[in-house]
Amino acid sequence: MDRECKVSMTVIRRLPKYYRYLGDLINKGINRISSQELSKLTGFTASQIRQDLNNFGGFGQQGYGYNVEELHRQVGKILGLDRDYNTVIAGSGNLGQAVANYKGFEDAGFKVLSLFDKNPKLIGLKIREVEIRDVDLMEQFIKDNDVEIGIITTPKENAQDIADIFIKSERIKGIWNFAPADLKVPEHIVVENVHLNESLFTLSYFLKNCDIYNS
Repeated sequence: MDRECKVSMTVIRRLPKYYRYLGDLINKGINRISSQELSKLTGFTASQIRQDLNNFGGFGQQGYGYNVEELHRQVGKILGLDRDYNTVIAGSGNLGQAVANYKGFEDAGFKVLSLFDKNPKLIGLKIREVEIRDVDLMEQFIKDNDVEIGIITTPKENAQDIADIFIKSERIKGIWNFAPADLKVPEHIVVENVHLNESLFTLSYFLKNCDIYNS
């Protein structure tokens, strides 16, 4: 197993935030930053930041701090953003179209090649020049275009069927799942769940139960 796969999920979840803040610093023309300064931006302790980054090698210099552009590049490389990923979206309703419309994914190397749906009224339409195709064509399309990432934006009852098509294609390595369903997939396929209701319910909990919001 690669070293990166042995790093705790807590550390991995912090990496995108480092990447985002470092990108902001680059846009502001800032060339270097200390762990203390980065701590003030991110909300993580300076010690925590150093420990997180030390999981992947030493990027800072004593008395200098971090070169912002180089650290941004290295964190991007750790996150796998130094390459492109062919992607498809299963489910072309409002959510699927919203995902397809977000240019930030393409800028980060996630190229949506096609959307798929079973609704004949949607088939043939284009979202940002990306065509919506019949879901029956999806497995072969994935094979023909070396697609590695499948995004599920279907209703819950269709999610596992879509995942099964991804599995059958023998090309998909990762699934970004927006459906409120727990998918059954082989161990070699990584699933990242984005359950919008659960996130909203968590917000509701904090609003109801935490004193900071009720004072």
